Amino acid sequence: MYFMRKFCLLMVIVAAFGAAHAEKLTLDEAIGMAQVHSPEAQAAAHTYRAAYWSYRSFRANYLPEVNLVSSPYLNRQINRVTQPDGTEQFLRQNQLIADLGIQVSQNVWFTGGNLFVQTSSQRMDELENHIASYNTNPVTIGYQQSLFGYNSLKWDRRIEPVRFREAKKSYAETLELIASKTCELFFELATAQANLDIAQSNYASADTLYRYARGRYNIGSITENEMLQLEVNKLNEETNMMKARIEVEDAMLTFRSFLGIREETEVEVIADGQVPRFEVPLGRALEEAYLHSPEPDMYRRLKLESKSQLAQARANRGLKADLYLQFGLSQTSDKLKESWRNPLDQQYVSLSLVIPILDWGRGRGRVRVAKSNVDLVNTQAEQGMNDFELNVRKMVRQFNLQARQVEVAARTDETARRRYEVALRLYLMGKSTILDLNAAISEKDTARRNHIEAMKTYWTLYYGLRSLTQYDFERNCPLAESLPEI
Repeated sequence: MYFMRKFCLLMVIVAAFGAAHAEKLTLDEAIGMAQVHSPEAQAAAHTYRAAYWSYRSFRANYLPEVNLVSSPYLNRQINRVTQPDGTEQFLRQNQLIADLGIQVSQNVWFTGGNLFVQTSSQRMDELENHIASYNTNPVTIGYQQSLFGYNSLKWDRRIEPVRFREAKKSYAETLELIASKTCELFFELATAQANLDIAQSNYASADTLYRYARGRYNIGSITENEMLQLEVNKLNEETNMMKARIEVEDAMLTFRSFLGIREETEVEVIADGQVPRFEVPLGRALEEAYLHSPEPDMYRRLKLESKSQLAQARANRGLKADLYLQFGLSQTSDKLKESWRNPLDQQYVSLSLVIPILDWGRGRGRVRVAKSNVDLVNTQAEQGMNDFELNVRKMVRQFNLQARQVEVAARTDETARRRYEVALRLYLMGKSTILDLNAAISEKDTARRNHIEAMKTYWTLYYGLRSLTQYDFERNCPLAESLPEI
């Protein structure tokens, strides 16, 4: 009993020393830190922010645009001027021209054209003669349209909302992948710390047993071979303890780097043995995955982009025609007020045509390449969605089994620990051999490592399933609804 009390006291002292001056983190705390401060999380936030403003810019293309236009200039040079009789002379010009206008334009997405309304006024000063004249355009209405060209506004209206929805879901997916990676590193550090605790405990036990064995050997109750075996065990445990310290330091450095912790802070992770007990129905998981995961949107976007490229290739191959229409009112006068009275109407219409006659098959080749790309994207999308569904099925099946495995591993850990205590008492009482004790120690250590590994697998699957389906089955809500503000 004396040796048992000494042994327990020594283990308490070692554990207290190892836990001193360490910042303790739970899994939830570590995930929260990683999703905010890790370089991966910050990069994902920047990417999502860029996608957000890109989407805002896309929406602005379909709203009216108002511009204040002015281009004053001074002309003091000798120019060739055509006279009323048709002759040309080089004349010195000394003019100051100032203008001001307001233009409102609106893109028409279903045709790809642009409608605009503007009003403007211009003043011209002959600086040498001190003569001023005005030209006003009270209202001008115009429309320009590519008749057979590629309508980028129409295609962007179909593609960009899908792209932004994909970006939003990808951001949520990245946060869950960060959580999954955090779980992996968290339990790697937990394993390293457990190995160190095991090594320290085993060393304390081996040292106590060795001292106890020397006393028994001196009185002839055990053989020299058994005493030497205990000494070898002590030395091995001392080596294991030094290796475990190095493993803890390496795992801690990796963990701190991933979490974005720059300070040289000692970190101790607290692995809670409790895990949520719920099952995920396969049909529900597939439904939510198709609805919330970014992958379906990614393949949908790729299909639309390939069709857009095909439409552009066909438009560039055939007849090209650009139409420009303009109607307005205009007047000129030496006085500003008079230039706004009795305006005269003016019209301008232009139609430009480009008819390809011979391009040596370039246009047809681009169309065929675009068609092949459409077929390729469709094939890749079909295969990708099949793989996506298969991954969901595998993840759901593994996750639903893992909670039971954690429960079994926890019971095994507890049973192995109790068996070790029994084996230790029996050995101290002289009712078992050192081989029995070593076997109990090995089973105890293995059971603890297996318990931690089972929890690591569970939480990795937990957040992996969340990232794959973009759905929180524990709280029954889509993950995109709880995204942080950008």
